[in-house]
Amino acid sequence: MQVPATFAYERADSVPHAIALLERYGPDARIVAGGHSLIPMMKLRLAQPEALIDINGLAGELGRVAVESEGEGEVLAIGALVRHAELLDSTAATDLFPIFRDAERVIADPIVRNRGTVGGSLCQADPSEDLAAVFAALRATAVIQGPGGVRTVPIREFHRGPYETAVEPNELLIQLRVPVRPGTGSAYEKVERRVGDWPVAAAGAVLTVEDGAITSAGIGLTAVGAEGFHAPEAEELLMGRPPGAEAFAEAGRVAAEHCEPHADQRGPADYKRHLAAELTRRALTTAAGRI
Repeated sequence: MQVPATFAYERADSVPHAIALLERYGPDARIVAGGHSLIPMMKLRLAQPEALIDINGLAGELGRVAVESEGEGEVLAIGALVRHAELLDSTAATDLFPIFRDAERVIADPIVRNRGTVGGSLCQADPSEDLAAVFAALRATAVIQGPGGVRTVPIREFHRGPYETAVEPNELLIQLRVPVRPGTGSAYEKVERRVGDWPVAAAGAVLTVEDGAITSAGIGLTAVGAEGFHAPEAEELLMGRPPGAEAFAEAGRVAAEHCEPHADQRGPADYKRHLAAELTRRALTTAAGRI
């Protein structure tokens, strides 16, 4: 029988209340929303938090998807408590960035998508996490709140390593902010062993084109050992070039060269490196076609 160790349970009624509870219980407290990663780890006693702080009642504060003004432009604001199914159904998100539709359709299954949250997926920081690559490609910004107030962290600096993030023990990820730019297309490509599985490899691409030349490129990679879930060398290669098959194939090769995939039950390292190149090429091609 798989039984978690004893733990306290608290239900937060606001973001400040959740932060106060994190401070009260200390670094061994954990936030729970969907719980699809945390609860199985607790049942196996791979995780033994002293307290669970339930934030499911904070949808009013953390459950919105909306386009907001920021400076002279706009951003897509996605609350950390937005469920995968809600993001998939949000035309505000998927019309602007089809990459969300591509990725959310292949994350787990409907049961998981109905309860799992965007913030929970990112904070789990699994090296094979789909949304980490998506938000890295989009160059999103994470908004984090703690006792000292609100701070922002570029999503490419958010993941510090496997299962480690920039969120401190007494802080809470509250929102992701994605810049909205005209002339942008996006896409996500994934290879998995079976429907709903973690990826063998996956790539996301975001392209902005002006006057026939690429002015911004974002490439996100997951499950292939890409530092920060992105491929900066391949992005730099694309800048200023016209979008096309040759440029995209070359970017795929460069992205793959800078990955460090590990052999495991999902495949050998050489196969994963091949997938990184091919999926990057495909994602870039699709993204360009959606501009």
